[in-house]
Amino acid sequence: MFTAGAESLLRQAREIRDEELGRLCSRVCALLGREDWGPDALDALRRLFLIVSATKHSRRLEQPCVELLQAALCSPTCPEQLQLLCAAVLREVSPSRSLSLTCDRVQNTQQLGLVASVLLAQGDRKQVCSVGQCALRVLESRQPEGPGLRHLLPVVSKVTNLAPEALHEEQTNTLNRRLGDWLRHASVQQGVAHSSGGFFSTPRARQPGPVTEVDGAVATDFFTVLSTGQHFTEDQWLNVQAFSMLRAWLLHGGPGGSSTPDADDRSELEGSTLSVLSAASTASHLLPPQERLREKAFEYCQRLIEQSNRRALRKADSELQKACLVEAVLVLDVLCRQDPSFLYRTLSCLRALHARLCGDPTCVRALLPVAQFFLHHGEAAAVDAEAVYQHLCTRIPAEHFHSPLLALEFVQFCRASLPLFGRHLGVLRSSFPNLFKFLAWSSPPLTAEFVALLPSLVDAGTAVEMLDLLLDLPCLTAALDLQLRSSQAASEKPLWDVSVRAAGCLEAFRDPQYQALFQHLLRAKASGTTERVLSSQFLALCTRRPSLVVEQAKELLEFVGSLGGPHGGGHMLTSVVWAIGEYLSVSWDRRCTVEQINKFFEALEALLFEVTQSRPSAALPACPPQVITVLMTTLTKLASRSQDLIPRVSLFLSKMRTLAQSPAAGSAHGEEDARAVLTRATELLNLLKMPSVAQFVLTPSVEVSEPRYHRDTNTALPLALSTVSRLVERDAGLLPG
Repeated sequence: MFTAGAESLLRQAREIRDEELGRLCSRVCALLGREDWGPDALDALRRLFLIVSATKHSRRLEQPCVELLQAALCSPTCPEQLQLLCAAVLREVSPSRSLSLTCDRVQNTQQLGLVASVLLAQGDRKQVCSVGQCALRVLESRQPEGPGLRHLLPVVSKVTNLAPEALHEEQTNTLNRRLGDWLRHASVQQGVAHSSGGFFSTPRARQPGPVTEVDGAVATDFFTVLSTGQHFTEDQWLNVQAFSMLRAWLLHGGPGGSSTPDADDRSELEGSTLSVLSAASTASHLLPPQERLREKAFEYCQRLIEQSNRRALRKADSELQKACLVEAVLVLDVLCRQDPSFLYRTLSCLRALHARLCGDPTCVRALLPVAQFFLHHGEAAAVDAEAVYQHLCTRIPAEHFHSPLLALEFVQFCRASLPLFGRHLGVLRSSFPNLFKFLAWSSPPLTAEFVALLPSLVDAGTAVEMLDLLLDLPCLTAALDLQLRSSQAASEKPLWDVSVRAAGCLEAFRDPQYQALFQHLLRAKASGTTERVLSSQFLALCTRRPSLVVEQAKELLEFVGSLGGPHGGGHMLTSVVWAIGEYLSVSWDRRCTVEQINKFFEALEALLFEVTQSRPSAALPACPPQVITVLMTTLTKLASRSQDLIPRVSLFLSKMRTLAQSPAAGSAHGEEDARAVLTRATELLNLLKMPSVAQFVLTPSVEVSEPRYHRDTNTALPLALSTVSRLVERDAGLLPG
């Protein structure tokens, strides 16, 4: 993230036109042409670098400007800061046909590193090989602790990535030996400070002390990148740079060395205790260069893991610990893949590390390489990999969705590890609601990554729920924002924070009435019950606003008609049908018309007709009795409000009563369910024999619907319903048959 000032400078740099850029280049040429290395040249080069680096498309410089930049870069009298800027500008305008640089005549290693960086930016493969040979010749001609070698290691690392064939076998072995020495045998004394030559500069004052650990303790083991001090020696800088290029170099060496077992022998080696013991006991100085480097790398990573457990005194050192821990685990993963004998020496350490990281939320990024390690070696390591993935996919997105860097690394980890998940892919697929929290919070930078990942997460069981969640992304973002704000105390926020003043949303987030909705949006796993949560909320919404049924009559009709039968709607169908029967009435909304009632009646009648005609099978199970009883009740309610429909619904209810008494109904639904359908059909038929009473019972006024009518035993609707049932029974003899 850039500051507002930096964003403003970048925007201005992008908007500069070619004419203004040409004037700046002319000024740079004038300053460099007369070898004016002062502040004016420094300021002009800084502006030039900002302009050429601020845009995605390459800016072209005039030939005289490019030549003068090259001349200043190679000049022995040009200050170091100006040379750095000249090299940076030349890299930004690469590839360029105007370059005439060469490494052959450069003796200063720092200058050689800068020139090489420009040549490598050209991307020419032959030039890459030439640069690599030049850098290696200098490395081979100097003592291992010689000055200036640290400027060449980044060049060698870049050459290795761009053109692995550029290094000969002997050169590779030489660098293997030197990297091993730099990793393991750097000085444990701090470097000497440069003397100012003052009066009080004495030899006693300049005596270096030992390096320390991040917690301030004097280091008792070999130097690493996590060792601290006031000043560093040349070999200590080489130690740091060797570790920074170690993983890429090991991958370049690969498993194909002469001392590495063939793929056919790996399984035997992984299971052989004898090979493990022999590998552990072999003296490192007797090993070939590549194997010796691997041994030193293993020791170095083990020490870094130990150092990462110390409590750092400075925040910067704490962040460095986390970064080094991630890199150390990645290097161990490479070592174990190249040589399985390291696996058994690594497992106990990584198991303990995983347990420690699970309890430390500040080191959550380090869990990703540990999980990747277990993905690569889970079976051989006898680790409960599924428990590792469950923790990874459940807790990390839910608790750290607001970290953009972690979000990117997590999604990239999922993409890169897809071929390795195997039978555990179901854990990742079922956790997609959690992964979507990253997307909801950091959509623009993650969109491309998610587009590539989604096809692997979709299956027949999650497709509909995933589509719903994609449509709900704005709602999920709002819910995550409320969750994050609710976890922070108001006292921790400044007075100008909007969330301090606008507390209404937070109150709604904590309101038990909305808990089910927020819990559904913030769920960690695929629930498969989106049509259930929505149905419960739909009923709550209709209860709060009954006129919604009339206002959304067209959409509700389309929903009922699109189901293709009473089996397709589930909980949502039951809720919608109940709401139609309850609230499609003039007593709730004066806009309700007979035409609307008739349309809904015909749509629901068609659904009930399918129940009477279809027979259950393995492909089409029996319709739930709850759906049948709700359909019958709603049809009766609608008929009581449009009494021309009473004969039609009475006929249907008679058929349903006959159907419920048949042996087939008992075998399909069970005797208890069939009895419930029979009872409901009988009660509704009895009500329809007295239309005015039916309208009172099935379409009560708003006052009658108040809770007291259900609590008062003298006026309760169940009492009225049972009384009417007794009145219309033939055996009572009060009405003609």
